[in-house]
Amino acid sequence: MKNVVLIGMPSSGKSTIGALLAEKIGFGFIDSDLIIRGIEGKFLSEIIKERGTDGFLDLEERINAGLDVSRCVIATGGSVVYSDFAMKRLKQKGKCVYLKIGIDEIKRRIPDLVRRGVVMRGTLTCVEDLYAERIPLYEEYADVSVDCCRKTAEQIAEEIILKISE
Repeated sequence: MKNVVLIGMPSSGKSTIGALLAEKIGFGFIDSDLIIRGIEGKFLSEIIKERGTDGFLDLEERINAGLDVSRCVIATGGSVVYSDFAMKRLKQKGKCVYLKIGIDEIKRRIPDLVRRGVVMRGTLTCVEDLYAERIPLYEEYADVSVDCCRKTAEQIAEEIILKISE
């Protein structure tokens, strides 16, 4: 297998589980949000405020579509699924794993979406709207889905290993 690409809602555990998974399977680990932060020298919320939603999404698309790696676990930003181009490129280079998390858990983990740097397109104003818009996209691009409800990062990583081996 070339890569494992983690997709899912903000705070679904992509970075935490991705690092653990990479260690378990002997792959490198890439967090595309950290790459964006490193290039820009700013927090995601600052980039979104300065560039606007479309400007941030263009940057995110460029970074994710341009990744040329193998044998890596890639933790994407939650909004990468807005780019069909980036997702097609990521899927060509690996298996996409959707980390499913419930809306109540997202609300608990992210009390302030704007401060966290979550992309809110158009008229979206709350977690419920964001969830309703993104879930179909995650499901569309997923090769494998893992329900993360009431599981430890260790359990989720083990389940991913089983599912990507099938």
